[in-house]
Amino acid sequence: MSDTNQNAIKNTPEKIGETRLRVRYAETDQMGVVHHANYLVWFEVGRVELMRQLGFDYKIMEAEDDCCIAVVEVYARYKSPARYDDELIIATEITALCGFVLKFSYRVLRASDGILLAEGETTHVITDRNLKKKSLPQKYVEAFQRIRQDIRPD
Repeated sequence: MSDTNQNAIKNTPEKIGETRLRVRYAETDQMGVVHHANYLVWFEVGRVELMRQLGFDYKIMEAEDDCCIAVVEVYARYKSPARYDDELIIATEITALCGFVLKFSYRVLRASDGILLAEGETTHVITDRNLKKKSLPQKYVEAFQRIRQDIRPD
């Protein structure tokens, strides 16, 4: 692994969540290459695990606080293929919170060599279970501010 790629993994800022997973056979096509739709699932895994790393559970967020984070936009850019049995690192970062809108960015790297395989962003609207827009409860704003001091809910 190049020094640049190794440092990108080792020196990941605390504001970025890191999740590892291994490519399963079912996620690949006949050539052993990961199907592009799986990256969107991995973005979700990274997002949910980032919240867990911040000390809260998305399932409880929905059940107890009637707070959902609906995806309204997805962007993905594929750089290099992931293949069956590759160990991947999903680096997830909160990039914005403004009113009802919350944004995340993602980088998918191969763990063995640090190569960037894909990057992307998701935009979410915060809603209740009836899909009515609502503000993010303060305890979650405070959790996000622990890693992003520039996060402001309004």
